[in-house]
Amino acid sequence: MIAGLGASGGIVIGRAFVLDRQYIHVIRQTIPADRIEQEVTTLHRGVDDSIEQLRRLKSQSGALEASASDELGFLLDAYIQMLTQSRLLRGAEDRIRQQKMNAVWAVSDVIDSIAQQFSGIKDRYIAARAADIREVGLRLMRCLMGETDRALDNAPRGAILIAEELSPADMARLQPGNVGAFVTAIGGAEGHTAIMARALGIPAVLGAADIIRGISGGDTVIVDGIRGEVILRPTDADLKLYGKRREDWLAARTKLLGLRSLPSETKDKVQVDLHANIELPVEVTTVLQNGASGIGLLRSEFMFMNKNYLPDEEEQYQELAGIVSQMNDLPVTIRTLDIGGEKLAVALQNEMGSGPNPALGLRGVRLSLRREDLLEAQLAAILRASLHGRVRVLVPMVVTVAEMVRVRQIYNRVADRLRANGHKIPKTLPPLGAMIEIPAAALSIDALARECEFFAIGTNDLTQYTLAIDRSDDQVAHSYDPLHPAILRLIHEVSKASLRNNVPLSVCGEMAGDPRYTPLFLGMGLRNLSMSPGSLLPVKQRVRRLDSRTSEYQTQQILDQWDPARIAVMLDDFNDLA
Repeated sequence: MIAGLGASGGIVIGRAFVLDRQYIHVIRQTIPADRIEQEVTTLHRGVDDSIEQLRRLKSQSGALEASASDELGFLLDAYIQMLTQSRLLRGAEDRIRQQKMNAVWAVSDVIDSIAQQFSGIKDRYIAARAADIREVGLRLMRCLMGETDRALDNAPRGAILIAEELSPADMARLQPGNVGAFVTAIGGAEGHTAIMARALGIPAVLGAADIIRGISGGDTVIVDGIRGEVILRPTDADLKLYGKRREDWLAARTKLLGLRSLPSETKDKVQVDLHANIELPVEVTTVLQNGASGIGLLRSEFMFMNKNYLPDEEEQYQELAGIVSQMNDLPVTIRTLDIGGEKLAVALQNEMGSGPNPALGLRGVRLSLRREDLLEAQLAAILRASLHGRVRVLVPMVVTVAEMVRVRQIYNRVADRLRANGHKIPKTLPPLGAMIEIPAAALSIDALARECEFFAIGTNDLTQYTLAIDRSDDQVAHSYDPLHPAILRLIHEVSKASLRNNVPLSVCGEMAGDPRYTPLFLGMGLRNLSMSPGSLLPVKQRVRRLDSRTSEYQTQQILDQWDPARIAVMLDDFNDLA
């Protein structure tokens, strides 16, 4: 049994498909002389990214038993050494400078050269070193290319996908039902890959460092995404135990489905609107099946992932119009592009690169205002799609009032252009709102209220930026705590200010989808929660068991506390009693 982090609930028994990253399609380009230094810089940036991956994997392996941790650690240290002082790196740099090869081609050519030199040598030690160099070289090439590996396409239907790491771009290619579950060596339960797994309803265990050792394709595997357990080559007793747990889990889920048509209201008849967050168009069916009263957050990044070009207005319109139409006039809140951090678009990365800290760099509204052509195309597509249903426009990563003023100017200009070109759009434009996910925005909420028609609190980034903790960093993710009193007080202040300024407010982070936190939001006066589709029914069940006045009293007691551990105990005690 290998322990990891339960990132997406469910229990699956199936056959392992070990993601084979060996095949990479190399584009060979001869670069001009004035681009040589730029390409060398690109090579070194790829080396830095590869080393960071290996260090993260080594950090994750620290949870293993001492002997296994040491063995894997030595291997990863050797890989890091190969990326800093080796003929691989020197050879690639020489080929860029002397033969004007692009970086990926140069690395590929060095690997081929080394493999050819060692091909006739029968010594097993040397053969192993050649294989290590190839592994390191392939990792470097993947970082340089920044594209999703085609090996995902070969996974048989229902397989359990085993991988060192899956990116959000990888996740965007997975279809519910095609993959039974997945397990990765790297990753945390609060990262974007985990969020997408929950959104797609794919059981997942992340951070299972030892999974990359000793497993073969076709092995029987049990994945328990609830407890974070992975059983390799299970015994009959294991199969019986987890088979029973799976039956219990399915029975509980069936019971929840009975809540779909019931109102989302407390025992004292307070209505709480439950909306869904979606990453991909394929989720709309699940959203409707689970009885959502709308889409509170449509992340538009899916239109940009796994593409080496930027989708134009027409392509975005077609995608968005399809989603809005399927929602049958239920409200759809579309967030403008928030590429950055974990979420990368190949076309933008190739064009603009990335800063030393992408989470704090050019992303969200900052990128949109740097590249107004991208924002204009997206706003035009949204305005045209709004003819198919009820739409709102949400702007991410807002910090200042000036940003919202500028976005509104562009919004109005795009509307005028569309009308002038004969496009029908609503006379009253869809509401324009801001994500409150940066402490500066939360603390400036009264000023922002003058320029926004609604707000949505993004608890994931609000927690990350307030606590200065990267929730996807394995070394510090355990300290990512939404119950820190600073987080709760920020949310409460935003709630009071929204009510004071008569601006509608929702919560659309992962906290909204956890029934544990439902009494807190209810007690703060929040009446609109948006979450992964799979969380809708558990949260509705929680809402229906609560009384709003009791929740308000209990929340006030919690807000008076300063110790996160004490807050957690008080909240759990209340949940046990309510």
